[in-house]
Amino acid sequence: QLQASGGGLVQLGGSLRLSCAATGFTLDDHEIGWIRQALGKECEGLSVISWSGGRTWYSKSVKGRFTISRDIAKNTVYLQMNNLKPEDMAVYYCAAGKGIYYSEDEVRPNVIEHWGKGTLVTVSS
Repeated sequence: QLQASGGGLVQLGGSLRLSCAATGFTLDDHEIGWIRQALGKECEGLSVISWSGGRTWYSKSVKGRFTISRDIAKNTVYLQMNNLKPEDMAVYYCAAGKGIYYSEDEVRPNVIEHWGKGTLVTVSS
């Protein structure tokens, strides 16, 4: 299973680092992504990292502010979020799957095999 953590309350312009730890399976040959859902809105895929090669993808809304990375030894993926804005307030989920779905507005694993429980990010102004 996947477990996301690291959410919390942060001030406008602040930073947070989310973690996504995998237990019970290896992330080899998976693409791992971060997806968020704001209140009353649809899910939005933000970023993906290919576990095997470390290649990364970002949506337009977070490119330049968020950084996805992985720690192979810990079987964990991170999302460093900087310069947080009110529109970043959402429940953040990590997901592992195969392939990449990339559109003008989002990026996420194409076929999701594992979902983690979300972690809430609140941005105060």
